[in-house]
Amino acid sequence: MPGFHVVPTNLATAARLHVPEFSPGSVWLAGAGPGDPGLLTLYALHALNTADVVLHDALVSPDILALIATPRRHSVGKRAGGARTHQLRINQSLVSLARAGHRVLRLKGGDPLIFGRGGEEALALASAGVPFRIVPGISAGIGGTAGAGIPLTHRTLARSVVFATGHDAQGGLPDDLDFVALARTDVVVFYMALRQADLIATRLIAAGRAPDEAIAFVSDATTPRQRVIEATLATAGAVAARLDPHAPTLIVAGPVLALRAMIAPLQQATPMTLEPAPYAVAGGVP
Repeated sequence: MPGFHVVPTNLATAARLHVPEFSPGSVWLAGAGPGDPGLLTLYALHALNTADVVLHDALVSPDILALIATPRRHSVGKRAGGARTHQLRINQSLVSLARAGHRVLRLKGGDPLIFGRGGEEALALASAGVPFRIVPGISAGIGGTAGAGIPLTHRTLARSVVFATGHDAQGGLPDDLDFVALARTDVVVFYMALRQADLIATRLIAAGRAPDEAIAFVSDATTPRQRVIEATLATAGAVAARLDPHAPTLIVAGPVLALRAMIAPLQQATPMTLEPAPYAVAGGVP
């Protein structure tokens, strides 16, 4: 494939890494990053290769799911507007699988502790006396904006950034979001907010942001399907209505968007891809 080459495994370098044991009867809560498999951490890659059972979110990219070595995998996705697995059931599954002696990987898009409910799962495991490891991942708000050519901070343009969720457990905009405080922040990144884009823009304008302020919608960040659509707060609702409602999308607002036109054209952001597997792995339910 033009522009790509297969990276050989450096066994000598790999042999120098002493990876902590992924013990039977334990759970690793791991972030898979924003989508590009090249942004996986070494810990996460190790877990993908050694786990006995994997419970993964719907937002984990297909290329990363293809790296799972075990056929025992189960989607426990929470995609907005689609099928959902109750959090209590996920917690119970993690505990029961670990108590059965399995090495359990809980794989989440982005970082497990940033809008990933990893904190809730860590508390459930701690309460049950199940040992676990938290494996940080590159959150979409950091990796996705970088891949889109949007620097979140800049010495002369932005000295503060806030990450905020775009929906609550019922799918609506959280009532307790402090839009006055958000409007005072230089850069605001909303996660899972596409369906609430019009209301978010209205609230930001009411709190003092300019209607003509630039915003960006970043969908399927760091994957071959990535799209970056620019708009303004005034046009946010109309633009959002034309976008794929099923694509994971960030909404970014702030003066740093003015830099994208200078950064993105020469930025090398092609994601890492996978060679086809020599065999197919059936997706089973543990």
